[in-house]
Amino acid sequence: MKLIGLVRSIRALGEVAEQGSFSAAAGVLGLTQSAVSQHIAALERETGLRLVDRGTRPMALTEAGHVLVRHGRTINARLEAAEQELAEIAGHRAGRLRFGSFPTALTTFVPAALGRLRTEHPTIVLTVVDDHMQGLVPRLTDGGLDLAVVYDHEALPAATTGPLRRVHLFDDPYRVILPARHRLARRRTALSLADLADEDWVGGHSGSAWFRIVRHACRAAGFDPRIQLSSDDYRAVQAFVAAGLGVALIPGLGLVSPTAGVEVRRLRAGAPVRRISVAHLDDEGQPPGVRAMIAILVDVTSHLRRAEPRRS
Repeated sequence: MKLIGLVRSIRALGEVAEQGSFSAAAGVLGLTQSAVSQHIAALERETGLRLVDRGTRPMALTEAGHVLVRHGRTINARLEAAEQELAEIAGHRAGRLRFGSFPTALTTFVPAALGRLRTEHPTIVLTVVDDHMQGLVPRLTDGGLDLAVVYDHEALPAATTGPLRRVHLFDDPYRVILPARHRLARRRTALSLADLADEDWVGGHSGSAWFRIVRHACRAAGFDPRIQLSSDDYRAVQAFVAAGLGVALIPGLGLVSPTAGVEVRRLRAGAPVRRISVAHLDDEGQPPGVRAMIAILVDVTSHLRRAEPRRS
């Protein structure tokens, strides 16, 4: 099959997987049902494998079909990027930057960086995606994002950290938050995790990056946190703590404006630290928007690097 025809056929296969039928996929693609069927049949002839289980409703892909669609998405993203760069060279299109970030970065230092990008590079067309780590890394590796602010920690699985090129921005240590009337809130000195071993905890949902990092730190201190309430919303967790429902560990970025009724304390040892970086695929010829945004983020966060705690 010629390349363009192959790409179109793989796109049709992806829509069949997404929509669950040839007819629904045809509606999305602006084709006839017969044309979609012909695309799939051509792919199956080319690969010598059955790609669609036509006996299921909604229609499902075979294992081979899923493999082809997964790689096809990456190919499509690369071709779109190539088209964009060629158009930029020809002067027919402004630069594009598809930028992703996790929520606490978006509500703290990222807006200032985006504002500078808009001022210094007004022709760049910017798209911003708000997602959690579990979603950002796959979007980067699949080519759906050009650049993203991410973080890593030894407690996180490789699938979350991903094989990406990273530029370190700063370290974000976690802090303890306590109800204002908690017995430990009267202490003016830093706490240890061991001080909290017998407490009820408020934390992230099991399996979330936040929960994994907190559990890793607590286990290193000799105990498992007794999670009584779960939420991945830092504001909700602070409200639960303010109501006296437990204690929690929250990254520093999540405590820029603490909720009334909580006390924030540093840990003197064993505090988990997430490493904040800006990440992209390790490809040559990154578009100008990527290079510009990296430089801006490094500059905007320079004061946070100067404030990084010493490693214990």
